[in-house]
Amino acid sequence: METDSLLPASTASGDYGSGSDKSRTHSVDRELCSVTGNADQEDFYIQQAVVFIEDAIQYRSINHRVDANSLRLYRWYYSRICQWGLGLTIALVLLLAFVERPSSMSISSDPRYRSSPWQPPCGLTEAIEMVCLIIFTCDLAVKSYLIGWEEFKKSKWLIGYTVVITVSVIDWVLSISMVCDEKLRVRRLFRPFFLLQNSSLMKKTLKCIKRTLPEIASVILLLALHLCLFTMIGMLLFAKTEDPNKNEEWELHFRDLGSSLTSLLVLLTTANNPDVMIPAYSLNRAYSIFFITFSVIGTYCLMNLLTAIIYNQFRGYLLMSVQTSIMRRQLAIRAAFHVLSCHGGQHGVQERVHVDAVLEMLSRVGMKSYYRAAITTMTRQYADVGYMDRDQFKKIFDELDKDRIKEHPPLPQYSSPVLQRLQMIFSHYFIIVLGNAVALANVVCICTVLVLNSEKSTAERDNFILEIINLCFIFYYLFEMCAKIFAFGWKGYLSYRNNVFDGFLTIVLLTLQITTFIIYRLPYSQRDPSSHNIMSLWEMVRLVNLLIVFRFLRIIPDIKLMALVASTLLDLVKNLRAFAGILVVVYYVFAVFGIWLFEGAIKPPPEMSVVSNTSMENITSNFSMECGTYEQLQYWPNNFDDFGAAIILLYDVMIVNNWQAFMDAYSRYTTEWSKIYFVCWWLTSSVMWVNLFVALILENFTYKWDRCHSCSVTDVERIRYETSVQLMFKEQIQEPTEEELLCQLHQHPHLHLEW
Repeated sequence: METDSLLPASTASGDYGSGSDKSRTHSVDRELCSVTGNADQEDFYIQQAVVFIEDAIQYRSINHRVDANSLRLYRWYYSRICQWGLGLTIALVLLLAFVERPSSMSISSDPRYRSSPWQPPCGLTEAIEMVCLIIFTCDLAVKSYLIGWEEFKKSKWLIGYTVVITVSVIDWVLSISMVCDEKLRVRRLFRPFFLLQNSSLMKKTLKCIKRTLPEIASVILLLALHLCLFTMIGMLLFAKTEDPNKNEEWELHFRDLGSSLTSLLVLLTTANNPDVMIPAYSLNRAYSIFFITFSVIGTYCLMNLLTAIIYNQFRGYLLMSVQTSIMRRQLAIRAAFHVLSCHGGQHGVQERVHVDAVLEMLSRVGMKSYYRAAITTMTRQYADVGYMDRDQFKKIFDELDKDRIKEHPPLPQYSSPVLQRLQMIFSHYFIIVLGNAVALANVVCICTVLVLNSEKSTAERDNFILEIINLCFIFYYLFEMCAKIFAFGWKGYLSYRNNVFDGFLTIVLLTLQITTFIIYRLPYSQRDPSSHNIMSLWEMVRLVNLLIVFRFLRIIPDIKLMALVASTLLDLVKNLRAFAGILVVVYYVFAVFGIWLFEGAIKPPPEMSVVSNTSMENITSNFSMECGTYEQLQYWPNNFDDFGAAIILLYDVMIVNNWQAFMDAYSRYTTEWSKIYFVCWWLTSSVMWVNLFVALILENFTYKWDRCHSCSVTDVERIRYETSVQLMFKEQIQEPTEEELLCQLHQHPHLHLEW
């Protein structure tokens, strides 16, 4: 394994060992700062520090090769274009499932109306997939080279990456040899692995979920005991009697152990409440006590207890994961300091770095401009001294943990007292309140007209009055936009996202409204108002009204609690992508299994395939539909006949509304064992994943509420928080000590460090 002599081993005086140890360490410092085979050592040290700081920014491990050629390859690999290319490749290989046989390329998934979907010719998707596999192979080769063989053997993810690529290539060869006529494509099941292994945060999240499973399993076991206990009680209460009129509950829900378990399991999700208890409740109201007790204990106690346990345990494990990320950042910063202390050679012993070297490094580091500006400003404070010690160097990178504060440009200066007075009026908060009131009045007018015209067809409606009203409101919006531009200046106006949103909609609304009058309201116009050559009058009016309704969303930032909720949702979209990614993986795997198990299992009767609106009394007697079943509810589009339909069916089951209809249908058309598939999906998606998502929403909202509850509306508008998972738990994170950092540095596989 290749190693490089890079860093001085000494730490601050007195950190380790006796005086003799220190002298021994100092005696080898100059040797450790040398780099064999490199002509320009100082530039090389800076280049190494640049890579370490970039690792710190992205929370990456520094256990990679650090020679000159490897550093160039490393930076190229983590460049934006390479990472975007790899991400697009992963997306492409995942999307192949929608095109491959069974293809989802049809308008409807309903087998009664579905036309023959477009099937790609053999070799098309296979060629695309092979290109993706070649890219993944190159990705694996680069990663393996950069970390070295010893680190590769320790990485389970890279070993798994190798196995998945190998299995995929073998299965691909089998597909080609069978002329794409194979029944199962095993490699489809492994494709989500490419998404998982490419995200470090997703790996951490998956590890946290894995470590949380024992606690989740304990509550699920308690739920199972609760379910079994009440199943036995229910079978005793609703046993078959001699009177057929009193056997409806037994016949529908408690005929045997399987149906009893299924009925109460569905009741646990409230999907069949109160249907499951109506037959018994009709006979005796006391039977309701059984079902209410079951629901109170199971649904309201145990299920909510499960949410609390998942929140508590997962938060703890995520905190440990975030601790690892913080450790990586501090370790990378410490390594960069060691490297820069070798800059100039003689300063390695003194544990100081040149300010000029730090500034040179910062100019090369790839980071956001506002981070670079803040760190550079702090660094220049030490320019008079010329050097920075370890603590000072670490402190300047604390800026990476701070939120971005968006400062708005200063207001333009007017010399005229009249203009100054107008500027004060138009920049006052009252203008925002007035604009919100006008937008509300506009929406009320639209609602009133829509209610009055609700019974009329589009041809019978006279939209002229509504158009005039909208035009008046649009002129006010235009006046408001011009007034704000006058008060804040062009740059100041654009610095507010709400102004950009309002201004864009105002211009579009005005353009559409003028176009409508030009096309349809000019005197002696020969155009037919119902013409669809460009866009019908109704479509244009509807588009205008839709945009006006969207403009009413401007009130969100001006209501503190609403702004807080909206920002929480935005942060969830931006920063909890790892959780969404794992959900995509779970959906993908279950959809593939569903197609393997149930493709074509449910087919509508032939007489239903040709009639689109058949009433129940016209259905032939050889096909009876029981109320509440898959057939009676017309759930035919929800099936496992292709990948797209499978995704929608899994979503419907995750919502748990009427999910018993799917479970019952597939158990009737296939086998009773099919219920295991649906129960596993319910446990994975609705029980575990939804609760995890709720836990993270609570954590994110609580974090933002604690920070913003004392802020005014204008403060919330002035400051844009960019919350990350690391920032959410920053107060609970324990900073690594100097001893821990040095211990980790001395274990680096590609650095020579001696005590």
